[in-house]
Amino acid sequence: MNQQISKSATIGKETKIGFNIIIEDDVRIGNNCFIGHNVIIHNGSKIGNEVRIDDNTIIGKEPLFAPRSIFKAKKFQPSVIGDNCLIGANVVIYVGSVIGYKNLIADLSTIREDVKIGNLNIIGRNVTIENFVNIGNRNKFETNSYITAYSEVGDYCFIAPAVATSNDNYMGRDKERYKHFKGVTIKTGGRIGVNATILPGKVIEEDAMVAAGAIVTKDVLKEKIVVGNPAYIFRDVDEKQLLKNNLDK
Repeated sequence: MNQQISKSATIGKETKIGFNIIIEDDVRIGNNCFIGHNVIIHNGSKIGNEVRIDDNTIIGKEPLFAPRSIFKAKKFQPSVIGDNCLIGANVVIYVGSVIGYKNLIADLSTIREDVKIGNLNIIGRNVTIENFVNIGNRNKFETNSYITAYSEVGDYCFIAPAVATSNDNYMGRDKERYKHFKGVTIKTGGRIGVNATILPGKVIEEDAMVAAGAIVTKDVLKEKIVVGNPAYIFRDVDEKQLLKNNLDK
């Protein structure tokens, strides 16, 4: 079956493995998993029970560092994938990422190094989560959304398609920028509409809503809706739409 599986790897009971697989040293894969064709799982990665990993996906990829990059090579911990995760085709999950249980990571998505993702999240097609990002539980990131490095996302957040976030006010010039990189913060219940842009360091407070196409240049206050370019307060979030009134009892 053209499988290259290290003798030091551990594979659980009833786990099914496809063709052209590479499983490197000290990998641990739990019980009842499904590993598709052409999958590569790098050294030391830990895969929980009942995890599905579809074709052409890479787990535990080492990052590349350009000579001009602000990020420098270091020793990373192995990747960890929790129980009952579904990971689509052509996904790349970098070394040092820790992903909780029952997450869906759809086709073509990229999770960079040193990312922490909680439980029960949906990460849609072609989503990019950059390095040093912390994500809570029960969030939804829709197709082509982009979460910049050094960002924080709470729980129950909604990120619509093509949302863009940024962390560099100097746009790649002036070494002063190295002192000021700051991602965005989306607090619990925050929602961002399609094609909105959030500028570096801005905070979307609890239950705040950013309308489609808005450009956020200032922090968005709790339970407020902002619209426009630059975004301004439009009105309060409808009481019926507040997270506290929509959680499962």
